Amino acid sequence: MSSLQLKNVTLKVINETQQVTEKFAKREFVVTDANTNYPQDILFQATQDKCSLLDQFQINDRVDIAFNIRGREWKSPQGEIKYFNSLEAWRIERAEGQGSSMAANSMEDFGLTSATGAGSAIQPSDEVDDLPF
Repeated sequence: MSSLQLKNVTLKVINETQQVTEKFAKREFVVTDANTNYPQDILFQATQDKCSLLDQFQINDRVDIAFNIRGREWKSPQGEIKYFNSLEAWRIERAEGQGSSMAANSMEDFGLTSATGAGSAIQPSDEVDDLPF
């Protein structure tokens, strides 16, 4: 699975952690990418023990996010098949110039790039789920 990175975006919404099942928790958050002609509000999620890592950020913070695109098939009880996608964040750090030591890599450009380098914060989960959301 390839990793992507979205740089220098603004946190717009940070939701509370949702305990979806006894073994699965997620925390959704929204960022605004204003680095294009048409700003986009993009929904991400952190899962499991990574949910609490969003506690260190506030609305309007500028961040860089490394994430994976995940997709899955779900079959309803009526037999209808649906497909779902999610953007699962595995690293989030303050954007360069935010006065934090959290930034592990220098961020020379903006936009969507391949994620490289080490960092702290949200790391990928090996957990597999078959939930329809």
